[in-house]
Amino acid sequence: MAATIEHIDFRGLPALRLRTTSGAAAVVSLHGAQVLSWTPPGGAERLYLSPKAVVDGRTPIRGGIPICFPQFADLGSLPAHGFARTAAWSVLTERTGDDFALLTLGLSDDEATRAVWPHSFRAELGILIEDGRLDLELEIVNTGEQALEFTAALHTYVALREVEESRLEGLHGFEYRDKTDANRIKRDSGDVLLIEAETDRVYHGVNRPLLLREYNRSLGINNADGFPDVVVWNPWVERSAAIADLPDDGFRRMLCVEAAAAQEPVHLPAGETWWGRQTLVAL
Repeated sequence: MAATIEHIDFRGLPALRLRTTSGAAAVVSLHGAQVLSWTPPGGAERLYLSPKAVVDGRTPIRGGIPICFPQFADLGSLPAHGFARTAAWSVLTERTGDDFALLTLGLSDDEATRAVWPHSFRAELGILIEDGRLDLELEIVNTGEQALEFTAALHTYVALREVEESRLEGLHGFEYRDKTDANRIKRDSGDVLLIEAETDRVYHGVNRPLLLREYNRSLGINNADGFPDVVVWNPWVERSAAIADLPDDGFRRMLCVEAAAAQEPVHLPAGETWWGRQTLVAL
């Protein structure tokens, strides 16, 4: 069986299903260009999608890999995480090979985006599945005549069997902004990061791959090119109960480990291109 890309309906939304000959698969919604599911060959689901996620073509979908652009979180005047995650993206390219499937989706400025963010741009998201890898590359082109600035992230929700039994390695020695403690700047001094309370951190200038271990499996996470920051988020008990589209125990089943350009806005001159990449490797 050759690798395939199939146009499907996902709970009423147009989406695409990518499959490889080795058995890897992914589902990508055109609403937000959002990866909703990724299963490596012979493996279990590696992305968390909330069973209470609202899928109506207008609301941000809780889980998978939302795109935060042109604003990460509340770092600006736009609604949290910007408009890309609720926009309708279009299919630019579909390619399959011996054992890979590659999809490129696109979004450009229009009257609605310019009303809230007065810039001309073109965004492309490349999604590649190959063996046990998921590669995402976000590219932003300034198609206007003036420089623009933005913050951005790939807001990856990793599926876990039990967050308290998981450990994230690779952040030792890096500074982070702790949103749960009045945005104080701290330095990570632990060999591993254990999630034992509400966690909302932006790590700065992370230049090494991360490893998320749980039970008998691990996930390698490598953020590259334009994503210098790593966001680690888990809402824990009280916040999870307060989030309408997340089950009360949803915090136990997920950890967001995000590729981000959040500490310093990206300055993109007219006609220039920026890109950032995240690679997930199932181990």
